[in-house]
Amino acid sequence: MCVYRPGFFHSLLGNPYLQTLKTGFLRRLREGPGQRRSFAYLTIKDRIPQILTKAIDTLHRHKSEFFEKHGEEGTEAEKKAISLLSKLRNESQTDKPIIPLVEKFADTDIWNQYLEYQQSLLNESGGKPRWFYSPWLFVECYMYRRIHEAVIQSPPIDDFDVFKESKEQNFFESLEFIEALCVHLQELIITIEDLDESQLKNEFFKLLQISLWGNKCDLSLSGGETSSQKTNIIHSLEDLKPFILVNDMERLWSLLSNLKKTREKVSTIRVDIVLDNSGFELVTDLTLADFLLSSKLATEIHFYGKMIPWFVSDTTIHDFNWLIEQVKHSNHKLVSKCGNDWENYVKMGRWVYHDHIFWTLPHEFHAMSQVAPDLYAELQKAHLILFKGDLNYRKLTGDRKWEFTVPFHQALNGFHPAPLCSIRTLKAEVQVGLQPGQGEQLTASEPNWLTTGKYGVFQFDSPL
Repeated sequence: MCVYRPGFFHSLLGNPYLQTLKTGFLRRLREGPGQRRSFAYLTIKDRIPQILTKAIDTLHRHKSEFFEKHGEEGTEAEKKAISLLSKLRNESQTDKPIIPLVEKFADTDIWNQYLEYQQSLLNESGGKPRWFYSPWLFVECYMYRRIHEAVIQSPPIDDFDVFKESKEQNFFESLEFIEALCVHLQELIITIEDLDESQLKNEFFKLLQISLWGNKCDLSLSGGETSSQKTNIIHSLEDLKPFILVNDMERLWSLLSNLKKTREKVSTIRVDIVLDNSGFELVTDLTLADFLLSSKLATEIHFYGKMIPWFVSDTTIHDFNWLIEQVKHSNHKLVSKCGNDWENYVKMGRWVYHDHIFWTLPHEFHAMSQVAPDLYAELQKAHLILFKGDLNYRKLTGDRKWEFTVPFHQALNGFHPAPLCSIRTLKAEVQVGLQPGQGEQLTASEPNWLTTGKYGVFQFDSPL
């Protein structure tokens, strides 16, 4: 539950945080969806209506199921949810003003106060928040939050996940490569005690890279269409290395291996993973987490997922538990062992899954210590935090159009709960921490390099 003070924004008048928020808001507004050649504009114009249409179709296809389960009440609920989503689609396509949320949920007041504050900023320039003239990050988050609003306003189908089928389809269509990854992990664990430090480091780097490239499977980028894993990443790692633009894996190894060597001084080594997509990417993350425990580079792993369906394929607690069950019941013995091990890690408390409403708020992460101090305090307990994916990167850096050479530390804007690393394939027009000329050279050769998912980064920063 989010520890949030009512009137938060108003109570900060005169606080440097508000000035930062205001400056960032106005800058992102200039760079947002209204810029017609931008990736943001194409997202609002094309992808959002596509995602909403697919959600509406999903509800319609379950009409019989809703009737069988709930009778006429289920049919009426389906009609209401579709009506609300159709209204939302029309608002987005016709650039209507962004309106407050109306239902009572844990975060409704927070969202509406955030919107109210944006309204106050835009009043200074004579405008109001609209779909094509508001910061892209806010508009995208708002759209997914409105999808959730449409569903929870439609009992008794108010727990229905309109993206569930797409997430499960991604898993099943990637099954061949999920099995290959699980087999690789089990064969590695059998020999892990015999590996010298150099070999262990090499295996750590392999699984980090697998987790990175697993991030290509993003259903929000594909407009909700299937985006399954098509190749065995294990065999492609060498070919993919040139596409890693920032590579701080050595710093991750140095941190964790040094902690392992001083275990008598630290009772636990805790790694936190802020998850992104379910399906194949989640398997790559769980595989990495299993390796960290098996190699004693960590003694406990804490996962953070979304409390509500988000950005089509983001992981919820249902997705997390469902995937472990699927792996556990595989007909392949080594794959099934992975599922059993992962279930046992959860039961033993060596894997801990956390829910928190902050992850589905529109705030940048530098606001976390004031908006959600309980979550910030929890992250401070980690020895290392791994932030998976593009949305987390956008929130880490404020989704601004930084110069490519701006240091990652600077772009974090004071967000330093613990040593952290962004593991991300690029799917949005924001990237920092590059070498002089690196971004310009990429732009000259590949104009869309920032948004295709072809390139990736391991970007590390430490508060020390």
